[in-house]
Amino acid sequence: MFNKFFHLEKNKTTFKQEVIAGFTTFFTMAYIIFVNPIVLEGLGMPKAPLITTTCLAAIVGTLLVGLWANLPLAMAPGMGLNAFFTALVVNSNGSLNWEIALGVVFLSGLLFTVLTFTGFREKVIIAIPFQLRLAIGAGIGLFIAFIGLQDLKLVVGDPFTIIRKLNFIVPENKVFLTPLILGLTGFIIMGVL
Repeated sequence: MFNKFFHLEKNKTTFKQEVIAGFTTFFTMAYIIFVNPIVLEGLGMPKAPLITTTCLAAIVGTLLVGLWANLPLAMAPGMGLNAFFTALVVNSNGSLNWEIALGVVFLSGLLFTVLTFTGFREKVIIAIPFQLRLAIGAGIGLFIAFIGLQDLKLVVGDPFTIIRKLNFIVPENKVFLTPLILGLTGFIIMGVL
């Protein structure tokens, strides 16, 4: 049944390989469940609904791409976009509250859908050089890693150099180590997968 629906043989893959790839993808991007609400919570948005919305957006987007487009891709809220939304759209001049900004995001989503169905979006993507597309992905990855390093307190602010590495001294309070160990363990698991 799966082979016929998803054309597994034609795509030179197996059900087992796709399940492993699915778990790998999930564990690679599960951080979004926690980081997206943390980034948006700073605007005054309630955290619990943000977690639920992040999960539902990822589930619906991934199911649509998998079942409708028959592509093995995972979809989730964009981490670069939420930082753009937080820093530039809402906090840039303080005159726009997050409720209005979400309305603007909804309207831009409708416009993006129209551009997709008219084929214009694809023409724009093709016009961007391949090397720049790769660099954008790498830049977003580095940005996300930077946020993670800040949350783990391995990178801290500095008034002269903007950031500095933490002089790692194990404090007497061992609670500090729990997030650090969990974060580094997650990083190792992602690397292995």
